Amino acid sequence: MRSWRYHISYLKLLLPWCLYFILWGVFCQIMWWKFHPFIRRATTKSILLWVVPLSIVVSVIEEAIWVASQPQIPIGMHDKSYLHRLQYFLDSELLDNLVIFWFTFCLFRAILIYQSFREREFAAAQLETQLTQAQLRALRMQLNPHFLFNTMNSVSSLMRSDMEAADQVLEQLSSMLRITLDRGEQQLIPLAEEVDFIQLYLSIQKTRFRGTVHHYIAIGPEVLDALVPTMILQPIVENAYMHGVAKTVGEAFIGIEAQNHEGQLRICVRNSGRGLAQQCPAETTKEQVGVANVKSRLELHYGNAHCFELKEFPDGEVQAILLLPLQYPVHLTDRSLEYAYDNPDHHR
Repeated sequence: MRSWRYHISYLKLLLPWCLYFILWGVFCQIMWWKFHPFIRRATTKSILLWVVPLSIVVSVIEEAIWVASQPQIPIGMHDKSYLHRLQYFLDSELLDNLVIFWFTFCLFRAILIYQSFREREFAAAQLETQLTQAQLRALRMQLNPHFLFNTMNSVSSLMRSDMEAADQVLEQLSSMLRITLDRGEQQLIPLAEEVDFIQLYLSIQKTRFRGTVHHYIAIGPEVLDALVPTMILQPIVENAYMHGVAKTVGEAFIGIEAQNHEGQLRICVRNSGRGLAQQCPAETTKEQVGVANVKSRLELHYGNAHCFELKEFPDGEVQAILLLPLQYPVHLTDRSLEYAYDNPDHHR
């Protein structure tokens, strides 16, 4: 312009360029609002048939609006008509307009493809979560009747010898079922709540075995609020009774310990008995219902971030050891657990 000896302020130069990009902003917004489904799924054929002509039309329309709104912009030594001005600016800026259009189109397409990928990823994660929840519910449904039938068998055996003890066991069983129903679909609970549930179960078994079984619970105060899967200890304790304590001649013991072990929750269920090798095939099959259930639930909850093992000692003692990630609920509460010791000196 200065070579043409025009003297124009910078403000008058700035305003046309602001308008230029505002117009493109409006066109891009319209493209996003109205055509983003098409941009997402456009094929090569549809791009060639529709988008290429559209890019030319949009570029010409934008330039036509811009030229009409900027009559003060000079293009030579003398004024030109609107069509001459439009032709002049199309010759000089049509390629720039096409670059802006196609850059925007490619950017929108990339964003939409990425959104589609994230949506599919999210949907897959949701399906995986729903599948995991369904599997956990199925395992819970399998576990509850298994526990109930075994306890009812205990009641049945007591009915013939001690009606009062059988009535007491039924009351304790009712409390356990109420706790189970109150938890609903809750999959993770504080360890203290799980121990409260186990104490009821131990009380039932103590009544059944008429004081020949001594049990103790020792929980480190730092892990009382640690989260564990619901009813994860009951099958282990039940197996300890069925395949260890029940086969012991004379007095027996069972113990439950939990503490923070190098940043992990370590739970150990100990019981006297005749060891793992002495179990007959029928007992092993029965054990699979509880232990396999525990292993499956731990796998679903923690993947490879857990450890479950059974250890046998020469004197017949068996230990079931769980190492779980140490997790706490969002809102911790001050809780205390009453340690239940029954002749602790009996245990080593």
